[in-house]
This record gives sequence, C-alpha cells and structure tokens, in this order.
Amino acid sequence: MTDNAGLKLVDLDESGVDRAFRADVLEGMRGPQKAIPARWLYDDAGSQLYEDITQVPEYYPARAETEILKSRGADFAKAIGSGRAVVEFGSGSSVKTPALLRAIGPAAYVPLDIAGDFLRAAAADLSAKFPGLPVYPVEADFMRRVELPHEVAHLAKLGFFPGGTLGNMVARTATDLLRAMRETLGEGSMLLVGMDLIKDQSVLEAAYDDAGRVTAEFNLNLARRINRELDGTIPIDKLEHAARWNDQYARVEMHLVAREAIAFEIAGERFAMKAGETIHTENSHKFDRRSADKQLLAGGWTPVGRWLDAEERFSVVLAEAREASNAP
Repeated sequence: MTDNAGLKLVDLDESGVDRAFRADVLEGMRGPQKAIPARWLYDDAGSQLYEDITQVPEYYPARAETEILKSRGADFAKAIGSGRAVVEFGSGSSVKTPALLRAIGPAAYVPLDIAGDFLRAAAADLSAKFPGLPVYPVEADFMRRVELPHEVAHLAKLGFFPGGTLGNMVARTATDLLRAMRETLGEGSMLLVGMDLIKDQSVLEAAYDDAGRVTAEFNLNLARRINRELDGTIPIDKLEHAARWNDQYARVEMHLVAREAIAFEIAGERFAMKAGETIHTENSHKFDRRSADKQLLAGGWTPVGRWLDAEERFSVVLAEAREASNAP
C-alpha cells in the first residue's frame, strides 16, 4: 500500500467530535419528524454490522450485486478500459472491489470512507491482495467534493459506488451527491453505481428487518454512537427497530421507534419523544430503469451501460460525466 496512514479530511472539534455529525444530529432531532442522515450509521461498529447484514439470508442486494460484478468482468473491461484510478465512495470493507479491479486493470485505487479505522484496515487487506497496485486511502466525507491524492491527479477516474447506497438519499440529496462526485472525479470520468430494483413488498421489508436482528442492531448502534460521541442519554432499551415500505416514495424506511414516552439529552440539548414517535434513520429507494436514469442525469451523469443479476433483483449502472448540454 502506498500510504498506510492515508489522508484525513474529517473536521473534528477540539474534543475530537465530528462537527458535521453533531450538527446533523441536533438539526434532525429538532424537526417535527426526527431524522438523522443515514451516513452516520457507518462508524466503525456500524460498518462492521453492515458487513454482517450482507451475510444474512434475507439481504439479497449484496449477493445480487456481487454476482453481477463477478460475471460481467469482460463487459466492464470493454466499457471502461484499463489504466484508470478507481475511486470508491464509502468503501467499507471493499469486499466487492477485487472483482472489479481484476476485470479492468486499474492504475491506482483510492477508497474514501468516514470510518477511518475500518477504512485503513480494509485498504491494507486489499493492498495485500493486489501488491502491485498503488492504494491511497482517504478518510473523508464524500458528500462534498473531495481533494484526491496528487498521485492520481493525472489519471482518468472511475468512481465506484456499490451497494445501492445512492438509494439511501432523498432525490435532492442524491442529486447533490452525484454532482459532488462529478466535481471530485472531473470531466470525462466514469461512475459505476449499484441501484436496487422495485420488487415485492414482503421481500423488501424482510431485507431490512432480518429474523436474526442484525439490521436492528445496526440501526440501534446509531443511538449508541450518539450517546458515546455526543454525551447523549438516549435510553436504548426504550427504542425498537422498524422497517416499512413507503409506496409513494418507492423506498424502504428504517426508523427507531419509542416504545414509551422518553426524555433525554444530546450535546447538552434536551429532547422528548412520545410513545410510537420515531427517529427516521435511513431510506432505501428502489428504482426502475427510467427513475434510475433520471436520477443519474439530474446529477450530471449520462448512463451508458446497465447490467442485472440473473433474477433481475439488482442493477449496476455505468455512467459518464459528459460535457453539459442544454438540449437533448
């Protein structure tokens, strides 16, 4: 690995708290519908729990996407070409990445993630698997433009955003993220992104509320993180996990539901919840082809390729950052 420490672009205050985390939590908890952006689910513990989720029987997206990445290598090589710097947004454990790297022969790999320890461990593991590949881990919030390591500045870029994470965001936030990715990667870059597909409600809800309660622990971990990092006093045992299909918005919603009336503090500010009131912690929007293309185009990316798994549960879409045009 070229840089074991990696770059660190997270803004911490004097006590070591992520300023953006505190701001997002406090702002979200003040609203009539309490809500916290899903990206804060992924501290080191949350990232490990997500990896555990990908192994539960009900969670089909990880298996479906891995099938695509392993079976479509020749297609990726033809469409993408070799010699690019692969920039993975929210890289996590990078378990899906080797199949892509083997297929396209990149010149460098740049994993971006806000979970620093998890990022560096995963980068070291991947570097061991590809000893000749320069790896530059960057601890950063990729929701805004990220300054990439100077070693890859001259290389054509391929953004890699697997896992259907784009669907965690409402349309306007997803659009902002896609535009930030374009600014990070530059004109003429490409983006390979996972996008989950609309299917039967029972299948969707089970994927986010598994019988083994791994997803429940993932969701509750956010409250534990708030208590730990923001001096919170949320009574964890008074919350329960819920996953609900919202047909109007074509998404599965995750909530933390108060079992009874509770009161608590976060960063010195007091909050209360009535019995049945929720904290909305994650959306997972599902797409068809038209809605997927529309979302990408709104973010400045032109779709140029699309692949599905054998059961047509999940899609991987390739898009290009083309010169802006005011006409079709």
